[in-house]
Amino acid sequence: MAQQRSRRLRKKLHLDEFQEIGFTVNWNFAQGTDIDTIDAFINRMIKEVIEPNGLGFGGSGHLDWEGIICLQKVGSCTEEHRTLIANWLTQNGMENVETSELYDIWWE
Repeated sequence: MAQQRSRRLRKKLHLDEFQEIGFTVNWNFAQGTDIDTIDAFINRMIKEVIEPNGLGFGGSGHLDWEGIICLQKVGSCTEEHRTLIANWLTQNGMENVETSELYDIWWE
């Protein structure tokens, strides 16, 4: 039997209409890539693919990057978002691009 929760509690627990689905992404820069090139690439990625699609990105790395992608608002990423990010990274010269399956970013 499903437990009844108030709207306030569902929001606090990120459940039902407040659930947020996202995915992780990993990629590598070529060996020897300098820090200025990496910084410019990340800024370009955010400007060209993250923000225009209403996404948010949190990640870190140097030559090996990993991060999480979710929507800037409450909601769910889609398979199209995963494909968009993977294709953009690959088309812009990144190596070993991987995205995870979609998952609940608050409860996994």
